[in-house]
Amino acid sequence: MRKVHNWDDWTDYFYHWQDSIGLDRSELRDFAFDIKFGAPEAEAIEFGHYRGQRKWPTLMHVPDQRIRDALMNLIVYQGDTEFASVEQQRGLLLKPPSTYDMQAILRVMCEEMRHGWQMSYLLCEYFGDEGRREAQKLLERTADEGQRLLGSFNEIVANWLDFFTYTQFIDRDGKFQLKMLSTSSFEPLARSMGPMLKEESFHLGTGNNGLLRVIKAGRVPPELMQRFFNKWVPTAFDLFGTDNSSSAQWAYVWGLKGRFDERENPHNADQRELNHLSRSLYRDECVRLVDRLNRYIPERDRWLKIPDLKFNRKIGRWAHQHFDIDGNEMSADKYDDYVVSVTPSDADYRFIDDVTKDAGWIEERQVSPN
Repeated sequence: MRKVHNWDDWTDYFYHWQDSIGLDRSELRDFAFDIKFGAPEAEAIEFGHYRGQRKWPTLMHVPDQRIRDALMNLIVYQGDTEFASVEQQRGLLLKPPSTYDMQAILRVMCEEMRHGWQMSYLLCEYFGDEGRREAQKLLERTADEGQRLLGSFNEIVANWLDFFTYTQFIDRDGKFQLKMLSTSSFEPLARSMGPMLKEESFHLGTGNNGLLRVIKAGRVPPELMQRFFNKWVPTAFDLFGTDNSSSAQWAYVWGLKGRFDERENPHNADQRELNHLSRSLYRDECVRLVDRLNRYIPERDRWLKIPDLKFNRKIGRWAHQHFDIDGNEMSADKYDDYVVSVTPSDADYRFIDDVTKDAGWIEERQVSPN
C-alpha cells in the first residue's frame, strides 16, 4: 500500500485506482480532472448558530473541532459515493446499446470521477494528514467487496436497465445532497457544488431519457421495470439518513448542510425532521417524473409508481418493518417472499440479457454532431 503525503501523491494513487478496476479507455484516462469552484452564492453563513458571519474560507476559521470533524465526514461520504458509482457501472462499457449510450456513460463516469477528485482535493488541501488518509481510503474501499459507506453504492449495476434506473433515482439523490451542501458554511465546499450540480444534471437526464426510450421501444414490460424501481428506490430513501438524526441536526446548527429548499423556504427548520423532509421532497419529485413516463404507457393498470417510503427500508423509522410497496402493513412470515416477488429475479436478469442483444429494445438516439 502506498502512502499519500500530498496532492501529487493522491493523483498518482487515483490513476493506480483506475488501473486496478480496469478503466483503460482513452476517454476515461485523458479526461481533464480539474478542480472547479463556482462563484460564491452567499458570503455569509445562511442558517444555524453562526448565521450572518462570514463563511469559513479555511479550516483555521472553523471555530470548533467537532465542526471540523463533522465537515470532514460530510466530504468523505460525498466522495465515497462518486468513486463507488464508477466501480458499479464500469462493466456496462463492454456492451452499450449504441454509440450514443457509450458516449453518455463515459461522460457520466468521467464526471463522477471528477466529483470524487474534487472532494479528495478538499480533504488533502484543508484537512492535513488526516484528510490525506481519508482521501486515500476513498480509493481503497470497493463497491465490489461491499465496502462503500452507503448501501446503494454496494448494489450491483448488472445491465443498462439498472443503469438508467440508477441514474434516474440514485443520482437524483446526489442532486439533493449536492444542493444541500451548496449552502454550507465552509466556503470551499459550498463553492464546489455549483459545477458539480451542473454536471449532475446530465446524469439525471441520462436516466430519465433512458427509461423513456425503453418504454417507447415497448420490448421491456412495465411490470419488469417496476421491479427494478422497487430494487433501487428504497435504497435511495435510505441515503437521506436516519430520522431524528442528531448528526443532521448538528450539521444544520453549525451551518454545514442546509435543507434542499433552504434558500426558498421561509419557515424555520424543524431540526428533528431534516432528513425526513428532504426524503419526502425527493419522493415527490420522483413521483412527478414517473407520472410523465406513464404518459407513454397506454394501459393504466400497468403504470409505474414509486414505492411507499415504508417499503423495504434498512435505515430510519421504517427500517426492517413489513410493508408492501403501497405502504400497507403485512405479516412478517410473508414478507421475505413478497420482497423477492416484487424485486428483480434471476429470470428478470436473464430476460434483460436476452432482450438487450437486439438493438430494438431501446429507442434509438443519434449522436449529436460536435
